[in-house]
Amino acid sequence: MSLSDLEIARNAKLVRIEQIAESLGLTHEEIEPYGRHKAKIGLQALERLKARPDGRYICVTGINPTPLGEGKTVVTIGLAQALRRLGRRALSTIRQPSMGPVFGVKGGATGGGYSQVVPMEEINLHFTGDFHAVAAAHNLLAALLDNHLYQGNKLGLDPENILWRRSIDLNDRALRRVRIGVGGGSNGIERETGYDITAGSEVMAILSLAQNPRDLKERLGRILVGLDAGGRPVTARALEVAGAMAAVLRDALKPNLVQNLEGGGAFIHCGPFANVAHGNNSVLADRLALKLADFVVTESGFGSECGAEKLFDIKCRVAGFVPSAAVIVCSIRALKLHGGADVDTKNPSSWKREDLQAVKRGSANLAKHIENIRQFGLPAIVAINRFDGDTPAEIEEVMAQARQAGAVAAVPVEVWARGGDGGLELAEAVVRATETPASFRPLYGLELGIEQKIETIATKIYGARDVTYTEAVRRKFDFYRREGWSALPICMAKTPLSLSHDPKLKGRPEGFTLPVTDVRIAAGAGYIYPLVGNIMTMPGLPPVPSAKGIDLDDDGRVQGLS
Repeated sequence: MSLSDLEIARNAKLVRIEQIAESLGLTHEEIEPYGRHKAKIGLQALERLKARPDGRYICVTGINPTPLGEGKTVVTIGLAQALRRLGRRALSTIRQPSMGPVFGVKGGATGGGYSQVVPMEEINLHFTGDFHAVAAAHNLLAALLDNHLYQGNKLGLDPENILWRRSIDLNDRALRRVRIGVGGGSNGIERETGYDITAGSEVMAILSLAQNPRDLKERLGRILVGLDAGGRPVTARALEVAGAMAAVLRDALKPNLVQNLEGGGAFIHCGPFANVAHGNNSVLADRLALKLADFVVTESGFGSECGAEKLFDIKCRVAGFVPSAAVIVCSIRALKLHGGADVDTKNPSSWKREDLQAVKRGSANLAKHIENIRQFGLPAIVAINRFDGDTPAEIEEVMAQARQAGAVAAVPVEVWARGGDGGLELAEAVVRATETPASFRPLYGLELGIEQKIETIATKIYGARDVTYTEAVRRKFDFYRREGWSALPICMAKTPLSLSHDPKLKGRPEGFTLPVTDVRIAAGAGYIYPLVGNIMTMPGLPPVPSAKGIDLDDDGRVQGLS
């Protein structure tokens, strides 16, 4: 019987994190251990290394996810392991897992099989406490805001136009809408508000985009908390709380270093969701990795139309990063679902039957993701994450479809079963693809109007025919223009399950109308985020949450994580 991911992780022989850090060229003074196998890296390392040239920056993205899985995190880690086997200095950079999905339905986010980052249990649970710090800073602002209302409201905030909610790192649908201050009097001002999951907090987005402590504090100060009675914006700076929030986040700003199963380093820092935020790890972790490695393999959330587009149009603009290539992860089973195959997601035999026609039809989804990457001027490499039951004919079909769509290479990978050794062909393809500098370019210019930027993303990246806006959304656009925010980039909030706004539309939908149902601004993070279709900023739990299978044994070891 094969070992579980948790058993594989536990059987690994880990080295002290100080050894990992020193092997990367970090000094003893720059390492801040959190136990034996994880550490934070002091920001003084960036100052010491700033004159070094950057390594090559590789984005790992994927097709639209399905219940049968694609394996982006596994490939991200496995590719870094494979590059090291080729004698290249390589680091992976990924987001921190949120405990909401860990206890919900998705499970953890440390990879799987023999392509994992470890210590698995610690990373998937509290790790170095960064998520708790983000929630504390977020809720500190909420507490001072409500205290300001109670203590006389000198800023004249309109209680009906408070925009700042509260945050918790769990899936809890009952907290989407709540009433606080019930009863009034010493309980405060009674009003309606709600909770967002911590990964969807603007504080998380700010932390992941901040470039130094000063930038962090300035961004926190720009958070829009509400409007006054005259409809004018009120910020966290006006409440004089940005400094205290930054103090709470002082240690969380430092990147976290761990290791993979083959002894290579990996940075895991920040965890903004890719459907409601920009879906990538921190600028600081990537900047540090680029100074320490020849190749930095970074994972962006969901498909190319979600996390990768936001990496290129938001994060790379902020940091000045220039990607060298993108790897698009797919699986035969997922392509069958996109191709309309009659698949029972609970019955393995239904997706292990060879079905070349379904694979061919489903490859239309892959083709669109290849097209998306090429629109940014980057070479696209397709990684076919091989599963038991995939046939040679099906793999050949995907390789042919990928090359026809413009991929510079398409290769099967077996990093889950074989670690870095199962990704050598992919690593070689990445090295070849990056030998010639890419002609990277963002999708749109910031000088375009808000609607023009939204419509550019919708038509060029999603395949929509046009976009519709409610009158309420149009009024908000006018407000943003008046306040000088129209030059901000766009961070679309949409379902990751389809290229469109409708999760039921698989494959490559085209010619649809994209409905923008609401729009919000993250003035501190520095983007406008339109909400498309039915998007929730607080997920709910499934009928059987993963939490029911997680336990602590008599020896104090966590069981049931996946």
